[in-house]
Amino acid sequence: MKRSAASILILNMLCLSAVPANLASAASDTKQSQTTKESKPAASDAKASAQKALPSVESLGLNVKSAVLLEPTTGEVLLALDADKALPPASMTKMMTEYIVSEQVKQGKLKWDDVVTIGKNAASQIGSRVFLAEGDQHTVKDLYIAMAIGSANDATVALAETVAPTEQEFVKMMNDEAKRMGMKNTHFANSTGLDIADMPEAFRTDSTEETKMSAMDAALLAKFIVTDHPDFNEFTTLPSFQFRPGANGKIENLDWMLEGNSKVQNLKAYAYEGLDGLKTGHTAAAGNCFTGTAVRDGVRLISVVMGTDANDQGSRFVETRKVLDYGFNNFEIKQLVDANQAIEGDGPAAVSKGKEKSVTYETASAISFVVPKGADASGLKVKTTVEGEDQLVAPIAKGDKVGTATYTYQAEGMSQQQKKTVDLIASEDVEKAGWLRQLFRAIGGFFADLFEGIKNLF
Repeated sequence: MKRSAASILILNMLCLSAVPANLASAASDTKQSQTTKESKPAASDAKASAQKALPSVESLGLNVKSAVLLEPTTGEVLLALDADKALPPASMTKMMTEYIVSEQVKQGKLKWDDVVTIGKNAASQIGSRVFLAEGDQHTVKDLYIAMAIGSANDATVALAETVAPTEQEFVKMMNDEAKRMGMKNTHFANSTGLDIADMPEAFRTDSTEETKMSAMDAALLAKFIVTDHPDFNEFTTLPSFQFRPGANGKIENLDWMLEGNSKVQNLKAYAYEGLDGLKTGHTAAAGNCFTGTAVRDGVRLISVVMGTDANDQGSRFVETRKVLDYGFNNFEIKQLVDANQAIEGDGPAAVSKGKEKSVTYETASAISFVVPKGADASGLKVKTTVEGEDQLVAPIAKGDKVGTATYTYQAEGMSQQQKKTVDLIASEDVEKAGWLRQLFRAIGGFFADLFEGIKNLF
């Protein structure tokens, strides 16, 4: 009789426990879909050394209308001077034509040895050209080289009209690609970079909006070229190319800064160690422009200078040297986060239905940042987002994703904050618990929540 009364008393307690609102919420509050924590890793994670002060952009004495220096793997902008100002890019426009043609080849829509028959529009081009005649036939590869190293307008239009039915339909592709790449201050009127008035009259755009591009957009475009088509320098480093037989059929590379020019008497003053591209430009409206790229010690940088002295072709290379020297002399790429690295100060993630109630986690891969030479990890911060217990359900295998960690880095003297996100993965297996263990754990959890709720009533 006493046991029966005790059972009824316990049953009444269980039923009444659902009445207070704070008891009902106690259990649900213990489960969250995600847990976010923010912390600052210790500077000891990387070797600390003295960081020298970065020189100011003003101290470089740049004689340009705009300039940019960018590291393509991180997208970090190391130098910017009127970087978003839309200016005439001249033949740097052809970088987009180069990119689209290279994509067509990569996707199998074109082949380098495909033969192109020259149309009237291409044969009517003025300015830099290889004097194509209507009906001439040349391979895609030969026309591409003429465009890339000789800035040939006629070869460029011939390629544009090979990819699309007309140059203006190709121009639409160019503008669409610019949007996809995030080029915010760019408009293409043709495939070459010529002023609209210099296009053959029958093939001009109906719009009066001239081709414009910012230095930042030119750097972004170059980033896509070197990233998506790392073989670009097979063409851009050619010192010359025999386009057709005879002395007049030879094309000279307009890029005076190529490293190979260090042995050319009249160009060695401009040659730059590691430089392997990318595209020159010149019109009366644009002045002299150059998008350059160079590699040293495994680090590639992309530079853009626009609006240098219109009467001095060498001026664009003189200014480019200042910009690239600034980058290589003052910055390096440093790994600040290791692969399989635990997050300091973070506890394990809660797991439901497992033999273990939690699982430790670590970074899935290493992370590198562009930092001033001599900088340490003191500017590094991390924000972790870990899945809640209702999402992390056993069984969990070692290496399974359990969340993400977003690292931000900003060193002294750098205006922009770099941000990178890496997956967090389980450091070990968590097996699924048997039904009996889950039952007892659920009962224990229920009474723990019940007791906590009753305690909160008083």
